[in-house]
Amino acid sequence: MPQKLRYLSLFLILCPLFPCLQNAKAQGKKSSIADVEQKIIAQGLVDIQTLDPSIKVELKYSTTDNFIGKDVYGDLNRAYIQPEMGKRLVKANALLKKSHPNFTLLIYDAARPNSVQYDLWNALDQLKIPAKDKKMYVADPKIGSNHNFGCAVDLTVVDGNGKPLDMGTKYDFFGPLAYPRSEEEMLKKGKLTSQQISNRKILRKVMNQAGFTTNTTEWWHFDGMSKSQARALYGMIK
Repeated sequence: MPQKLRYLSLFLILCPLFPCLQNAKAQGKKSSIADVEQKIIAQGLVDIQTLDPSIKVELKYSTTDNFIGKDVYGDLNRAYIQPEMGKRLVKANALLKKSHPNFTLLIYDAARPNSVQYDLWNALDQLKIPAKDKKMYVADPKIGSNHNFGCAVDLTVVDGNGKPLDMGTKYDFFGPLAYPRSEEEMLKKGKLTSQQISNRKILRKVMNQAGFTTNTTEWWHFDGMSKSQARALYGMIK
């Protein structure tokens, strides 16, 4: 067979395969982003580490190291937030490095789709939490948490070795030991040390200066605005 005919025959054999190969490539690219992450990106939120790569991320709900002992984020391991909130977070990290050059922020949770809020809410049933007490642990998904609007962040501070500072409790600890409003009382009772409170104040100071407000019952949680403002401005991440 002449060489040109051989090439033509080979082309005719392979040609029908090209669309399949292209589709497979496109599907592979799409599947590399978790469904939950696609929802977040579609609503214009930004990956915190694209704004400041030095900010560390360890999403607790992408692990079993959380209060329900279950991974509810699946493949999502990047932290997203509304762009304006992201700017404030970058400012907070810069303020932290200015006062403590070896310290940096570590994100435990940021934007959270409301579908995941329902997962957390329903998981409380398995933990035998009475319905009347559920709001003490998780915001009612019918109303939503500021996380569901991309306007809240859970975080801590890590030292130069990447070790979280001692804040007196673990993340997602429920009770007065985690309450910023109860710190002086816990100090007097010997349940918190002055160093633990000082570490919390390091975090609070830079977050407050950057425009976030303190949650009175969770030392790790900070809001960028009220829930009503977030709902009006951004809408809920489904």
